[in-house]
Amino acid sequence: MRGIVQLVCCVCFVACAPSRDAGPDTLVDPARVDDVLAGYVERGELVGVSALVYEDGEEAYFGAFGLADRRTGRPMARDTLARIFSMTKPVTGVTLMTFYDEGRFGLDDPLYEYLPEYRDVQVYVSGDGDAAVLEPPRRPILVRDILRHTAGFASGGEDHYAGRRMRDARADAPENTLAELSMRLATVPLADQPGTRWWYGPSVDVQARLVEVLAGKPYIEVLETRVLQPLAMRDTVYLLRADQEGRLMDLHQRLPDGSFVRAMDPGLADFNSAEWPLTPGGWGLVSTLDDYLRFARMLLQAGELDGVRILAPGTVALMTTDALPATVQDRGWLPNKGQVGFGIDFAVRVAPPANDAEASGAVGEFFWDGLANTLFWVDPENDIAAVLFNQYLPWGQTEIMKDFRDAVYYRDPVASALVKPAAAPDAPRLSH
Repeated sequence: MRGIVQLVCCVCFVACAPSRDAGPDTLVDPARVDDVLAGYVERGELVGVSALVYEDGEEAYFGAFGLADRRTGRPMARDTLARIFSMTKPVTGVTLMTFYDEGRFGLDDPLYEYLPEYRDVQVYVSGDGDAAVLEPPRRPILVRDILRHTAGFASGGEDHYAGRRMRDARADAPENTLAELSMRLATVPLADQPGTRWWYGPSVDVQARLVEVLAGKPYIEVLETRVLQPLAMRDTVYLLRADQEGRLMDLHQRLPDGSFVRAMDPGLADFNSAEWPLTPGGWGLVSTLDDYLRFARMLLQAGELDGVRILAPGTVALMTTDALPATVQDRGWLPNKGQVGFGIDFAVRVAPPANDAEASGAVGEFFWDGLANTLFWVDPENDIAAVLFNQYLPWGQTEIMKDFRDAVYYRDPVASALVKPAAAPDAPRLSH
């Protein structure tokens, strides 16, 4: 198998040559990124990996290494499809914010004005089981709360009274519609008072339901007409078409010894092979590098791509500015992503990396990743948009993400900081 993987790596290296060489005014060195990605596959630390980077309006890098399917020997390719899981969230956020541009809702509107099931929610205080103490919210859940994960919704993965109740409610079961998901979710006590804590949970599924209410149409129809079709994201879908089925990358599980086995959880691996009532706002899409890069480039260009405007520039700026008030001290695992705040469905870098253990990046960039260790980011300071595809569990083994970022933002060992040469002396562009 190792020999096959190395052969595929060599083939992909030749076939996937980058579109340009590194120049004196660019950060991205294709050979450096190739070395990092190919090295992971050659060492057996990844089954397959691919990446696409734009810089200064041009394709700066594309590479694909290893296998998309070990059973057939199918190599990673440019049109390989990946399950993007939580990278679905920014797409949903953009879809919803098209209605914000139209003045259809305000950020401080109570959520129950649009989704009445949230009018009488309760908040967990203490205790467990029948002895659990609940109280009314001190203020309603606002629309801005479901945009920045401060509504108080607990994740079903939390070992917490509200988390256990969330699991019991099965709100996100694929057999539910978004309307049913929202109704079930509203019966679960909030884990905290609205606006007081960052809880990564089902908020973006509620965003998708809000889209349905505002549009009077199924979410998937609005997503397609307002975002996917205008951006020519033809391969981004919930349900695989017949012509796509042979392009989906296998989902793998990384074992403690570092080896990989094919993940068999049908809820994750096979969700996109059947039509379900649920079209989640927070996960569920598959996409290609090129499709998702078009989405990222639209954001990099302040809401417009190829003459098609999706969002107003001010709305993109709103989404990509830290929206967490200083009073929100408990931010879950968000600080694990570095010196970041949170905007609308994006982490937002608010300070340079504190040390070399953090992944490289520029202040003002915004990004998110997915359960199968996919990643994208947009860096306005350096005019960069990047997408990285893997397909393995568990989430959070971020060595490849850091190494990929560090390869894009190379730090010269002689220099004290990475500097992208400026177009003019008074316009330095820094990253680290």
